[in-house]
This record gives sequence, C-alpha cells and structure tokens, in this order.
Amino acid sequence: MFESVDALLAEHAECEQAMADPAVIADQARLREVGRRYAALGPVVAAYHTWHAAHDDLGAARELAAEDAAFADEVPALEEAEHAAHERLRRLLIPRDPDDDRDVILEIKAGEGGEESALFAGDLLRMYLRYAEKRGWRTEVIDATESDLGGYKDVQVAVKAKGTPGPDEAPWARLKFEGGVHRVQRVPVTESQGRIHTSAAGVWVMPEAEEIDVHVDPNDLRIDVYRSSGPGGQSVNTTDSAVRITHLPTGTVVSCQNEKSQLQNKESAMRVLRARLHQIAQEQADAAASDARKSQVRTVDRSERIRTYNFPENRISDHRTGYKAYNLDIFLGGEMDPAIESLMSADEAARLAAVGGN
Repeated sequence: MFESVDALLAEHAECEQAMADPAVIADQARLREVGRRYAALGPVVAAYHTWHAAHDDLGAARELAAEDAAFADEVPALEEAEHAAHERLRRLLIPRDPDDDRDVILEIKAGEGGEESALFAGDLLRMYLRYAEKRGWRTEVIDATESDLGGYKDVQVAVKAKGTPGPDEAPWARLKFEGGVHRVQRVPVTESQGRIHTSAAGVWVMPEAEEIDVHVDPNDLRIDVYRSSGPGGQSVNTTDSAVRITHLPTGTVVSCQNEKSQLQNKESAMRVLRARLHQIAQEQADAAASDARKSQVRTVDRSERIRTYNFPENRISDHRTGYKAYNLDIFLGGEMDPAIESLMSADEAARLAAVGGN
C-alpha cells in the first residue's frame, strides 16, 4: 500500500517548486491546477511524516525496553499511536476521485407531479443553498425557470469553496452523491382533499470544469439567441438576450436567460456546457475502467430513486446506504451531513475493497 508514497512525496515537492516558478505564477490557470494538486497531496505528506515519526519512536522504545524494563510501560501507548497513524495514512492512499477537490454545478429539474414537483424542486434548492452556507461555500444561481406557484421547473446553481478546502471538504467530494431522482411524499398545496401525493425531482451534479480541463472547439458550437421569457422585467423580456448553445458532436444543449446581457448569458451557458462535457468524458472513462476502480455508490444509475422525503412521518430515507432519520425538517434546513457521510463511508469502503484492503 505504501509503495506509492515516495512518488507522492516527490510530486508534492515538485508542486511546491512549481508554485514559486515565475512562469507558473504568470499562468493563472496552471497555478490553480498546481495549487489544487499541492493541496490534495498535503494531507498524505503530513500523514506520512506523522506515521514515520511514530514508527521510529516505537522502534526506539522497544530497543530500550529490551535493556531496561522501565521503558516497557511506554510501548503499548506508542504502538497505539503508530497503528492510528498507519491507518490514517493507509486510508489517504486509497485511490481518490480526481475531481474531489473541485467546485460543482448543480442542476435541479422538476419531474413527475406537475406544480407539486416544481415546488419540491424549490425545496431542494433551498436545502442545498442552506447546506452550502453552513459549510462556508459560495453559491450563484446561473439560470432558473420558475413555475407559476413559486417553484422551479429547472434551476442551475454553481457551488464554490472558499480558499483551498481540505480532503473530502470540497463541494464535489460531498455533493457528488446527490445526483439522481429525489422522491417526495406529502399533501400538495394544490390538493383540496388532503390526500398524500408522490412526486419527484431530478438532481444532476457536475464538477465545474475550467477551460484548461475541457477544450471546446468554437466550430463545434451552434449558438442561438432569443427573447427571454418568464419573470425578469421589461428589459429582459424585450431583448434577444437569452442564449442557447448546442454542442454538435455530443448533441448537448445548454440555455441561459437569467442575465440581462447576452454576453453574460453566453458565459454562464459555457460554464454549464464545459461541466457537462467534462462529466460525459469522466463517465466514459469510468465505463472503460476496470471494476476495481469503480465505486459501488458512484455507479448507481442516475435514473434510480436515491432518496425519499416523507413529510407525514418527518422521515428522510436514502435508498443506497439504508440511512434513515426522522428529522426531515432539520434535513431540509441544510443539516445533511449524516446522510452524506454515510454515502462517503460506503464509497470509501468500496474503494478500499477494490484495492484489496481490509
């Protein structure tokens, strides 16, 4: 398991040198890329030095105990410290998702259930915004299509970490498991008989990609402009400011009409397009990879129902890990970590099993 440590230590040192290189500093995209990698390797390097020191201390104590029984009392505590440091390093060496330190673009779409589904999509949006706020992340609504009763037919949000997040603390590392069909069971506001209805909304989470990550040939794009519709005021609805971009090779279509400026809408649409193309490339790579590199959680079909929100029972249920809690009101208020951490633990166990760990 530790055979790769020397290579990672050397790569960490190379990143440190690169960040002091004037040529890299002048290239902001390259500097961000190197900085991300340096931050990702930092915990591994720190864990290695902690384990190495604990290993040396234990070895010295055992040698001294062989000569003087008084030192034997220190050995059990040093063995425990060495084992804990060894276990932390082992877990950090499990192959990680290469996108774990990225920001995300999150899209929520109303599904079956009409207006009730759109209202539920609005509930999910508020839940993710509150969760992001609790974790100190920044959020930006890129585009939104509202429903008649104040819900959302479709909404796209960028979620960004502040500074350099630690391991498993970036938006993608924690939100990537949210992609799928979310089901709600409750009495809709439009229901006059008080009957419980079931509807659903879809969530799609994509790691945000930069231009350096995804090359988009302008010749592969068809860009259409049209008049915005829905809320937005006179200046939005009377100008051709909305933008629709079609990536011809993949058939991917992205539209944006939130901003008053056609240029701003185009830039926002390109952000979403790059994220979608990056996601498509990653999924193709995952499909081609061996089973040993696939996560049991990550490979769940996105079309499957992943979670149920039952309002009459105040219950939240995740169908992938079996997580269940009767605090739906708190969960919708952004207290999502217990469910998310159950998914992260399942993902870690799957990756550990894939590399032959115990």
